[in-house]
Formats: sequence, C-alpha cells, structure tokens
Amino acid sequence: MQIQMDGRSALITGGSRGLGRAMAMKFAQAGANVAITARRADVLGETKSEIEAASDAKVGAYVCDVCDAGQIAAMHESVSSDFGTIDILVNNAGSAVRGKFEEVSDETWRDDLDLKLFAAIRISRLVLPKMKEQRWGRIINVLNTAAKAPHAENAPTAISRAAGMSLTKVLSKEYAPYNILVNALCTGIFVTDLWDRAYNNQAPDMSFEQFIEERGKGVPLGRMGNPEEYANAACFLASDAASYITGVALNVDGGTCPIV
Repeated sequence: MQIQMDGRSALITGGSRGLGRAMAMKFAQAGANVAITARRADVLGETKSEIEAASDAKVGAYVCDVCDAGQIAAMHESVSSDFGTIDILVNNAGSAVRGKFEEVSDETWRDDLDLKLFAAIRISRLVLPKMKEQRWGRIINVLNTAAKAPHAENAPTAISRAAGMSLTKVLSKEYAPYNILVNALCTGIFVTDLWDRAYNNQAPDMSFEQFIEERGKGVPLGRMGNPEEYANAACFLASDAASYITGVALNVDGGTCPIV
C-alpha cells in the first residue's frame, strides 16, 4: 500500500532526533509539508536540511520548549503563518524519567507532566479549531508501553504516559464527529541516539552493534526496532488509509507489551 499525504501539513514536536526525526522524514517523503520543533536550534537545522535533501517537502524548524505555554503559543502562531492549517499533529516531545517512588520530588513530577501531558494538551487545544473547520485532522500521541504495563520504579514516566493514553481516548470521542482521528503509538525499544549514553556507561568492552544486539534479545522479535518502522505506523495513522481508526493505543514494540 502506497501512502500519499500530498497537500497535508504536519507538526511534529521533538522532531529533531530519534523517532521524531524518522516520522518527519517519512511524512515528507510521503508528500506532506513538515514543521518540526525542538529546543536546540543546531540539531533542528541539521535535521531540516536532511529532510529537504531527501524530499520535495516544505520543511520548517522552530525552536520551542514545549514545557513553556508562551513558547507553545508563539510556535503555533509561526507555524500557522508559514504553513496555514496544521492537518496533522504528532505530540512526540518527551523523555524517560523514572526512579524509586519515594525519591521522586514534586519538581520532577511537575516537569514530567508539563513535558508529556500538558504540552500535548496545550498544542492540541490550539490546532483543533482549524481541524474542526475543515472537518479533517489527525492527532498522534507518542506514548510508551509503560502506559499500559508499568514496572516498579517506573514513576513518573509511566503515570504521565497513562494520562496521555486517557487524553487520546477522550479526544477521539469528542472530535470524531468532525472527522478528527486521535490515536496513540506506544513505543518499545528502538535504536536511537538515546542509547549512546547507556552504551558508553554500561558496555565499554563491546561494540555499539553488540550492545544493541544484546539489548534486543529480550524482545519477542529478537531485536530492537528501527525508527523507520515506528514512522511507518505513524504515517499510516496520519493518512486517509486509516480513516476508520480512532481512539487506539497501538503497540509498536516487537511484541514486548503483555497488554494489547
């Protein structure tokens, strides 16, 4: 099945690296214009150039700390001015902060909820009015399988991700009459630059390839995922091909999560 997204405009937060970059690249190669946001201007610029070189898409890069409501509003205004209607929103900005429950401070809880939950709430609230007007829209919330099956010492990230799953379901029901489809993609473990630090700290005596291979052995498919595989799922959900799918939290994890 060939996915075509010609004429659509997508906004992807946390779009400069990892899964965000892979989704931005995939959307652009499918014909969509793409706006990416992140905090680091240098990395944003590099990713923008890479996507432009690999596609014919219009690509915009916007420095934004999505924990700051004012910066979100300014970013949205700039993207709307440059691209017009935002047809597709991918709430991807996030991190994996976790620790022993009694040791997680209020500040850490607030920071995590600001980054993973309130950012998605604020940005979704800004793009939804135009989506309603045109009676077409897609929102994809990037979560983690810990939202469904958390482990010990998995706070605060598992809790904020579970809240994101509930947000997905609420929005899917409220905006279905406007043909706005809202879904979540729950990640497993993927080969991204986030593993560089773990490799340097934990496995100085093996190659990076060996380290990744070892980490992937616990996955039912026997390997870690490639970001492009995640991007394929996102591209499908963002397209007209997924026109009857909403309110779903889809695992893209190689079979790891014990809950569907």
